[in-house]
Amino acid sequence: MSIHHERISIETKGDCDIIDITKSVENTVKKSKIQTGICTIFCTGSTGSITTIEFEGGLLEDFPVAMERIAPKNAVYQHHLRWHDGNGHSHIRASILGPSLTIPFLKGKLTLGTWQQIVFVDFDNRPRSRQLEVMIIGD
Repeated sequence: MSIHHERISIETKGDCDIIDITKSVENTVKKSKIQTGICTIFCTGSTGSITTIEFEGGLLEDFPVAMERIAPKNAVYQHHLRWHDGNGHSHIRASILGPSLTIPFLKGKLTLGTWQQIVFVDFDNRPRSRQLEVMIIGD
C-alpha cells in the first residue's frame, strides 16, 4: 500500500463560487503513480465544500439559487448575531454539502461519470485563499 498527499491552493470569489478542480485532482492521482485506490479531497475551513456536479452553465446558475432556497442569506442566524460576520448561511450551506469527497480510481484514472466534475464551492461571503488536502491511498 502507498500513500500520497498534495495540497491544492485556490483563490475564490466567495458567494457560492463554484470552481472545477477535476484536472488538479486528476494530475495529483497521476503524479502519485498509484494505480488502484481511493482519492479523498478535503477542504480545511467551515464555509467551503467539495462535491460533484455537471459543470455547465445552467447548473452553475441553478446551484446558487437552490442554496439560497435552502439557507437564505437574509435569514436570522445566531452565528451572525454572535460574531457579526454575516456568514451564518455560509456555515449552514457548507455543513449540508460537506467538506470532503472520496473517489475510487482504477488504472490511475478517477472513476467519474461522463458529465461528472469535482468542484469546490466557496459559500463564504467574501473572497478567500483556500487549501484543499488531497490524500491518495492504494497500490
